Amino acid sequence: MTLILGIDPGSRVTGYGVINTAGSRQEYVTSGCIRTADKATLPQKLEEIFSGVSQVIAEHEPDEFAIEKIFMARSAESALKLGHARGVAIVAGVNQGVPIYEYEARKVKQAVVGTGAATKSQVQHMVKVLLNLPSNPQQDAADALAIALCHINTQFTLSRMQGQGRTFRRGRLVE
Repeated sequence: MTLILGIDPGSRVTGYGVINTAGSRQEYVTSGCIRTADKATLPQKLEEIFSGVSQVIAEHEPDEFAIEKIFMARSAESALKLGHARGVAIVAGVNQGVPIYEYEARKVKQAVVGTGAATKSQVQHMVKVLLNLPSNPQQDAADALAIALCHINTQFTLSRMQGQGRTFRRGRLVE
């Protein structure tokens, strides 16, 4: 069993999702959002994100940490704030010795929905379906769970590729 923490960074809301995986089976553990105070300064918000992610890591002790790569947002200022939030989340993981993996937003959507141009509501719905949840998770939490699912799928595919040359036919190993 491997415990995966997915993080969707944001300067106002940082989503997190924890999934337990064994082979090709995934099990939802928890998810939520770290919300920063509206009137806080940027350094205060970054401290809140760092503390919140550190607390999630300490509580769940994930084996791996997956986070969304930065992309050019609406403006350079938005991208910089996102980069700061992402940076403090990564430092929280590194400080606790968790290996960090990064994924582009389009790759995450492709892995979960089947198209890199998926909407947030499509991602929410597919996360609900894939993890057999009773209702849609919060939007930022759904994005974090999608990042964790993308990581699981990517690692599963890579491990299968390492075993190339070994295939099964009619239930028997053929080399």
